[in-house]
Amino acid sequence: MTPREFKRLYRITAILLEQGIDELAPARYQSWPARLARRSLFWLNNQTPELKRGTRIRLAFEALGPIFIKFGQMLSTRRDLLPPDIAEELALLQDRVPPFSGQIARQQIEASLGCPIETLFDEFDETPLASASIAQVHTARLKESGREIVIKVIRPDIAPVIDADLRLMQALARLVARWVPQSARLRPIEVVEEYRRTIEGELNLMREAANAIQLRRNFTGSEALYVPEIITEHCREQVLVMERIYGIPVSDIAALEANGTNMKLLAERGVEVFFTQVFRDSFFHADMHPGNIFVSHQHPENPLWIGIDCGIVGTLNREDKRYLAENFLAFFNRDYRRVAELHVESGWVPADTKVDEFEFAIRTVLEPIFEKPLSEISFGHVLLNLFNTARHFNMTVQPQLVLLQKTLLYVEGLGRQLYPQLDLWQTAKPYLEHWMREQVGPKAVWNAIKEKAPFWAEKLPELPELVYETLRQTRHQQRHFDQMFADFRRHSRRQGQARYLLGVGASLLLAGVFLLTQHQYVAWGQFCLASTGVCWLVGWLQTRNN
Repeated sequence: MTPREFKRLYRITAILLEQGIDELAPARYQSWPARLARRSLFWLNNQTPELKRGTRIRLAFEALGPIFIKFGQMLSTRRDLLPPDIAEELALLQDRVPPFSGQIARQQIEASLGCPIETLFDEFDETPLASASIAQVHTARLKESGREIVIKVIRPDIAPVIDADLRLMQALARLVARWVPQSARLRPIEVVEEYRRTIEGELNLMREAANAIQLRRNFTGSEALYVPEIITEHCREQVLVMERIYGIPVSDIAALEANGTNMKLLAERGVEVFFTQVFRDSFFHADMHPGNIFVSHQHPENPLWIGIDCGIVGTLNREDKRYLAENFLAFFNRDYRRVAELHVESGWVPADTKVDEFEFAIRTVLEPIFEKPLSEISFGHVLLNLFNTARHFNMTVQPQLVLLQKTLLYVEGLGRQLYPQLDLWQTAKPYLEHWMREQVGPKAVWNAIKEKAPFWAEKLPELPELVYETLRQTRHQQRHFDQMFADFRRHSRRQGQARYLLGVGASLLLAGVFLLTQHQYVAWGQFCLASTGVCWLVGWLQTRNN
């Protein structure tokens, strides 16, 4: 590691120790080497012994920067894995990260837009509406139309902090890849590289604007999800302008219930939105923590999700999407044999894996969770068990699926909060079955024909010329093939003659040597040796001609 990376590692260690995070570790992890290492850093004492443990963890994540804040955001949705006091504190990381100065925000916006704020906007509020790990949001109005908008601006000097953390993660990933047994299966370097591309994409708000426009187009007219409109003419790399929306935070269960929201339908539509993005569009919002999700005040009996902050999106290729869909359906149908076979076919486990053993291991993990409401199922624990199973069978980590796994955890966490009785299996299975019917069978063939029809129509006038050219090339290739075959036969015949003459020469050589030992046949021996020379010369000439 470089000196800069060591410096960042020391800073991380110092923050964790000054917040007393080491004191929260279970006693079984406080071995004598760990206690000795802690005592050797005697100048880094716990600075907040009076604070509760959840507050100390939240403050540590805030001080460590955006990468750790995002980790805390994900953990906050997993209340089945965390004690309530820690989960409540980490939930504050979703949209209540300490803000930076509104005056600095104004300066950055004006620098990006190249003009004073008053030129384009009215009623700019320097008090942020929300503050997150990478950016914060201010309200204003468009001067030309009076439309309410929000302006998102990147935090100042955040890029160097993220770069230092990413470099440290890459250095640690290289160490793991080099020294940890079986690290090839975990693919730490590829996973960190995938995360680096994701987090760096969040620093470019033009990319977020493009993502939001795509998601909005995908759900135009939908009753399940609404994505706010982006005001593209005022967007820059460090500034994003979009319409202001009013909704109830999805984490505010009391407000949702007071508004008369159909919580069961809301939870089911969350599952629908997730699977639609993944399998219909292959383009999904991959940062669906509660701070980025709202529910419309209008029509509570027909609730509408509102998604913001599209800086992180995930995509899947056709092969991964197909394998995932088949895996989900096989899970829902309890066809564990098919699950095992799919993992082998996709290359996620080695080709020599014993399918019978893999099937039994998957059955052991998954069979107990079926036919239970979400309130009785912990996917966090299920995933841990599946990872242990995967490790036993040398399953390779798929970096392109990391975002999908994280998003699935978010969706489950939201579903658990909204409607714990939600039957995830029965909600998702019909959708996946319908999607699979769309991908195979007569309807899929007809859709493919319709999709390719414009291309075929464009190429149809060229068809006679293409047919003629193909026939002409075929005839030319046939003549070329006949010539090659004739050359091959001639070559083979000459090689056969050469081998024959060389063999005859060898026989004459042996005969000549033998006859020279017999005094009465010396003349015949000399003749044989001379004939040997002639045969070898002719054979050599034949080989050279070939």
